[in-house]
Amino acid sequence: MLLSTVTGLLALFLPWIHDDLKPVSPKTLNFQLRHYHAVSSEAKVVFHDARPSQSLVAPPPEYALRSRTIKTRRPVSLSAFAEARTRSIRFAQSALLDWDEDEVLGPDVESRETLLELAKMTNNAYLEPGETGWYELGGGWNVSYPVGWEPDADGFRGHVFATPDNSTVVLSIKGTSAGYVGGGGPTSKKDKFNDNLLFSCCCAHVDWTWTTVCDCYRGGWKCEQNCLEQSLIEESLFYSIGTNLYYNLTYMYPESNIWLIGHSLGGSLASLLGVTFGAPVVAIEAPGEKMAARRLHLPSPLEVQHITHVYHTADPIAMGTCNGVLSSCALGGYAMESRCHLGRSIIYDTVSQFSWSVNIRTHGIVNVIENLLSQPWPPSEEVGREVPEAIVEDDCVECFSWDFGDYPALEEASVSTRDLHGQ
Repeated sequence: MLLSTVTGLLALFLPWIHDDLKPVSPKTLNFQLRHYHAVSSEAKVVFHDARPSQSLVAPPPEYALRSRTIKTRRPVSLSAFAEARTRSIRFAQSALLDWDEDEVLGPDVESRETLLELAKMTNNAYLEPGETGWYELGGGWNVSYPVGWEPDADGFRGHVFATPDNSTVVLSIKGTSAGYVGGGGPTSKKDKFNDNLLFSCCCAHVDWTWTTVCDCYRGGWKCEQNCLEQSLIEESLFYSIGTNLYYNLTYMYPESNIWLIGHSLGGSLASLLGVTFGAPVVAIEAPGEKMAARRLHLPSPLEVQHITHVYHTADPIAMGTCNGVLSSCALGGYAMESRCHLGRSIIYDTVSQFSWSVNIRTHGIVNVIENLLSQPWPPSEEVGREVPEAIVEDDCVECFSWDFGDYPALEEASVSTRDLHGQ
């Protein structure tokens, strides 16, 4: 027992031991698909084991990813985190929260191949194994039937991967299923509701023709702050479901290091969970989630460098420019008005480098895989890097036209908060 403990500690710190105090070659981790996860109509998290291949010849599917030691900050206890959040929600009081600084193995976000593999794993969160568009990264497992993707399953979805020794587990979260990101499907209505609630300035009120997704709009450019925050903490929303899912994972893998990945809405949810639990995150083409984190009253340390966003400048959703009455998002019924991201961002300037036009069609994860991460990035290669340098998005402002405060409800009762624009 003592030997295995010492070996584990050495494995954690050896990658960083070097004469000039610089990290040596990152460690490679091999992941295997272990579980599918989904949320039932009763908002219960459902897991199903991925069956191993029946073939005696084909090897098990594996995803080879480079890792590196990163700093993360976790609350000293989840109960302290919950108490601080409750005090902020109920009394608008900030509680002093202590954070434990830790060093864990996280994905090497400076490795293009690692980002590419994570993107492929993220893409597969939209699909059943074997479905058209699924990336077979190794092949050889049994995919004869879908699990956790029943026709009536309409909520939070994704996949769970793990290293053979269970030391590291990756939770991949599905993003919005719609015509421009995933082909629609049974989750599209709840995806859209979460998008409009998390990423709009005020309940998806774009103009007078829109049906809002909560009852907090007060006319003009006024929005009731308390009402808005209460709308985001309902147990049926994806953030709350995600926290339950994370608890289930930690119960199943109590000694494992958990990573969170996702695309679009899935990436933003991964980031919100990463702030909550201090888990390493890679979010791809995700809408700005900083505003949602503030409205959810998520206590956050000063540094959240364990959260990494990856997106390009031709994507109006990640850039926060897909807004306004005539925007592609608005025409589809989505009020994507947020733009500020947590953590650090790896931004590919595809507009300048590749002359890509800003278009919602560039938002899809397959576009990122096939046209961006599958080949070297010339500006980074010129300076000896594989990917653009991760930066903190300073001086980011959103919803500047709105006034958020304590406003009485409008006299006329609003329509149902569950009706979405265009439905």
